[in-house]
Amino acid sequence: MSLDKTVTEAIIKKYGKDEKDSGSTEVQIALLTKRIEELQSHFKEHKKDNHSRTGLLQIVSDRKKLLSYLKRKDFGSYQNIVKNLNLRD
Repeated sequence: MSLDKTVTEAIIKKYGKDEKDSGSTEVQIALLTKRIEELQSHFKEHKKDNHSRTGLLQIVSDRKKLLSYLKRKDFGSYQNIVKNLNLRD
């Protein structure tokens, strides 16, 4: 359940500093968020897929760690990414 190449490129272009910036924290958070959204739609159809649910929890944990790192290092960028991805209410 990986992301399509075109989707990945679009996310990198939107959140990265340039077209090859796939390693910045903002891009990683955006990519993980997209994977979480896709897995949530998968679970609407496959309710008993507990193995993938374990993977989802790991992805959510990774995103939480990246968000706390970004909040600590660059609070303005943190606020921007949270607002753009609609992560917090």
